[in-house]
Amino acid sequence: MAETTGRRERKKAQTRQALTDAAVRLFTERGYDAVGVREVAEAADVSLSTLFKHFPGKEALVFDLDEDLESALVAAVRDRAPGRSVLHALRDHLVDTRTAVRTDDPTHVLVESTPALRDYARRMWSRHEQALAAALAEATGLAADDLAVTGLARFALEAPDLARRTGDDPARALRELFALLEHGWKDTPLADPAPAAGSPAPGRTG
Repeated sequence: MAETTGRRERKKAQTRQALTDAAVRLFTERGYDAVGVREVAEAADVSLSTLFKHFPGKEALVFDLDEDLESALVAAVRDRAPGRSVLHALRDHLVDTRTAVRTDDPTHVLVESTPALRDYARRMWSRHEQALAAALAEATGLAADDLAVTGLARFALEAPDLARRTGDDPARALRELFALLEHGWKDTPLADPAPAAGSPAPGRTG
């Protein structure tokens, strides 16, 4: 029975990979909007109904690791080393997994050049917020809807995208964002703080 189950799972994985490979190739060659799901199914040598058993829609064909990404995100919190803070565990996991994207990777190039796929990727990644919040609640003893839990979950999911837009070193940028969260905002010496209510404006003595 175990052997049969293992063979079935391998076959399922092979079919999904064949569909993803065919989709990326066709979308890259002809453009995302010019290719239909039936053409992808034919290129992968499967029926259209088989395609929809594995993927809910056209955009999903390019993203085959959604469940794995969520599991790894949750595991980073639940399986962190004893004494290691949740914040540091999340930071290091995201630095390792979300900032090392090869800009010449065909899938990355396709997603970045296709607005529909960029939007889908963002929505897909954001869907992990609930699972991450649940893991953070379990780790901290707080309620799943506590602002500290939901705020950290949202921050952790949004920060990698922001870090990747800042320049050539997204890993450093992501660490800086987490440091800002950990240590709090501090105005620079050059900042001009607004006077407290009732205080004279700068340059006035009374």
